[in-house]
Amino acid sequence: MNSYKTNLNLVNVDIGLLIFRMAIAALMLTHGFPKLLKFFGPEEIVFADPLGLGETISFTLAVFAEFICSVFIIFGFLTRFSAIPIVITMAVAAFIVHAPDGFGKQELPILFMFGFLLLVICGGGKYSLDYLLQNKK
Repeated sequence: MNSYKTNLNLVNVDIGLLIFRMAIAALMLTHGFPKLLKFFGPEEIVFADPLGLGETISFTLAVFAEFICSVFIIFGFLTRFSAIPIVITMAVAAFIVHAPDGFGKQELPILFMFGFLLLVICGGGKYSLDYLLQNKK
């Protein structure tokens, strides 16, 4: 048995994860929702194609990550898995798409990338659908 001691209050950690998860996902929605509207709009899609997949596929993946995955994360549904596409999307945005633009344009996607990486590592916490569904078994 491990006798590791900590002064961490797990209730506070779970509340912190809830607030962080909902806030960062809601902030990401401010980027994903306009893309979703454009996706279903009449305009032709003009979007970066940093990985050579084509503009439409790249845009579709960005909409999926920034909108669909963000909604899942707000509810704490498949939190770890939902955060992975956002981490990848933000890494591509920061280190490929905005690489020539300098740190000023890279800073926001890097912040998002590390925020969602925290959710990949920690999960959604006790106040999430993940926790509720896991404990129903």
